[in-house]
Amino acid sequence: MDLKDWTPFIKNNWFRKHYMKFVYLLQVTIFLMPRFFDVWFSPIDTFVLILIFIVVFIIHESLHILVINKKGDISLTFRGTFFWLHTNAVLSKTRFWIFMSLPLIALSVVPAIVSFYVSGNIKSVLLFISWINLWISASDIINSFLIVIKPNNSVFCRGYYQVEKN
Repeated sequence: MDLKDWTPFIKNNWFRKHYMKFVYLLQVTIFLMPRFFDVWFSPIDTFVLILIFIVVFIIHESLHILVINKKGDISLTFRGTFFWLHTNAVLSKTRFWIFMSLPLIALSVVPAIVSFYVSGNIKSVLLFISWINLWISASDIINSFLIVIKPNNSVFCRGYYQVEKN
């Protein structure tokens, strides 16, 4: 990959340097949301909540992998509590947006909508799934917005993008 032909996904050096601070701020905000709306998941056993968290995390990462499967190498790295999937695949703007947004839609938006049509413990479980996935997806949320503002004929690879000429 010749980096002189590619532009960093986050162009602004200050924002790139402080990106994780924005992610942490979003995570804290999401984490506190149930308290603001006086919602908590008390009818559900703590052990069950931990198991749900683990399952949601595994499904979240699996959805990411599903989008880029057979497009390039995939590796998982982590630092602290954050995990990143890396790939050498060159992804179109649409595929990259789906890569970032599919877990958010499937595990936060859909359960939140379904929760309007159920009640009791099932509603609590769906809201917990939606909430915990929002927390996991903090970086994906920011990246999804950044992808949308890139030109339509952009392609993305390893933290960089370039605009393809038609």
